[in-house]
Amino acid sequence: MKSMEEMIKAAQEAAQTVQAQMEEAQARLESIEVEGKSGGGLVSVKATAKGRILGVSIDDSLMKVEEKGILEDLVAAAFNDARDRADAISNEEMSKMSSGMGLPAGFKLPF
Repeated sequence: MKSMEEMIKAAQEAAQTVQAQMEEAQARLESIEVEGKSGGGLVSVKATAKGRILGVSIDDSLMKVEEKGILEDLVAAAFNDARDRADAISNEEMSKMSSGMGLPAGFKLPF
């Protein structure tokens, strides 16, 4: 039977491993790019899977004063689409990591 000290040391080592894997996963998310689109591609937003916005593209046809409200709605929709795609990739990456740790199904890691 293991001593209490051995069990504590093993738990600390496991926690350090989890922390290192979390940091690696977060770094991967920053390097993955997603693109959200709206208006059939008239507006697009590029972002990292971690949610940092890299750029916005707006079709010239939307650059009219009378289209301002539509443009604003399309930009918001493209941001939301990019965020949804980033969340999906983030969840996928975290699932890959947690499945390799033998954690119970549905266990959520804080990130």
